[in-house]
Amino acid sequence: MTGRAKGARPGGAEPVERVAVEVDRLCWTGILLGLAFTMTNVQQFAAAGSRPWSLRWCGAWLLDPMVSMVLLAILRAEQVTARYGVRTGGWVRAAKWFTLGSTYVMNTWEAYADRSPALVVLHSVPPLVVFVAAEAVTDLRDKLGEAVSVAFMNAPETARRTSFADYLAEARAAYTPGTRVTPAWVRQVTGCSRGLSSRLAAELRAEKGVRP
Repeated sequence: MTGRAKGARPGGAEPVERVAVEVDRLCWTGILLGLAFTMTNVQQFAAAGSRPWSLRWCGAWLLDPMVSMVLLAILRAEQVTARYGVRTGGWVRAAKWFTLGSTYVMNTWEAYADRSPALVVLHSVPPLVVFVAAEAVTDLRDKLGEAVSVAFMNAPETARRTSFADYLAEARAAYTPGTRVTPAWVRQVTGCSRGLSSRLAAELRAEKGVRP
């Protein structure tokens, strides 16, 4: 193994990793803020003019969190499955779009009923942003992970020091039967970057014929 500090990054990979973390946080912040905005609209829709603090009025506050929590669970799961290249089934996608569609309908129903273009636009933007971000966040994370790998592989030899093959050899040497090969485990035993660890884990699992 070439001499290097454990966990050293090539010059190009570390900035991409930082950008990936920032993009992930910003997307999730936008999604959460959008869902928080829709909560009041959905509550008004569900309460349907009920007296404040009545049982129906209080219960109406539960509708949006119920839908949003299911949606967030699906989005988080899709991030993980996409990272490992695992395809989700049709029911997962149907559940995601049903929850997104439900949020949109409940947010804009009164605006359409009032035939107010301004209200339709106002109440359409947050759920539509959530729709787009929900589709984009998984793909963005996957592509940024690939960008980290490309930055690492294209770094000058003097900056890179350790090749993909070197890291793979380290992981291969550390592997024992029964080991759960995950990106976190690969980073622990090799000190490689977060983006490269997913690729290394996939390569080692393919070699050993083990599942994630």
